[in-house]
Amino acid sequence: MKKVLVAITGASGSPYAVSFLKLLKQKGVATETIISEAARKVFPLETELNPEKLLNFTERLYSEHEISAPPASGSSNYEAMVVIPCTMGTLAAIAHGLAKNLISRAADVMLKEKRPLILVVRETPFNEIHLKNMLLAASAGATIYPAMPAFYHKPKDIQEMVDFFTQRLAEFLGIEITNLKRWRGLD
Repeated sequence: MKKVLVAITGASGSPYAVSFLKLLKQKGVATETIISEAARKVFPLETELNPEKLLNFTERLYSEHEISAPPASGSSNYEAMVVIPCTMGTLAAIAHGLAKNLISRAADVMLKEKRPLILVVRETPFNEIHLKNMLLAASAGATIYPAMPAFYHKPKDIQEMVDFFTQRLAEFLGIEITNLKRWRGLD
């Protein structure tokens, strides 16, 4: 991976976005980030960081309203896009092709260009509409990658759970993670 587009929406899960961006920077993967208005409100509550601090981990920070920014075009050179966390509203817009802001337009671009689009959905429980929208997005080419922490590696704290999830996500994109604690069976 040379360049990944990351979108942060207002669903709970901002620590996943921070961990993921830090990991990609550490691995030498360039990123640009789009942040929604709702995420600008949720982000400081969950991370105790000002959203502008994301510029420590990403090359550019776009508002969802910058509809003419580079991510809105198929000529952009992003190899993948990850929406982390992804609200059900954003999922619905993507699933139905409603390019109403830069996040849903960039996702539409990834689908039409047949590039990886990963949606880290955050909601519980799912209703029938959520499930149908996930199926619709998956049928169009997106990968539904729910934020579900693992426990078999015996995490010591929440940050370790978050980091393990984002390491798995990065590996899913083809980024080598050498120190990942892997399942070795019950013995």
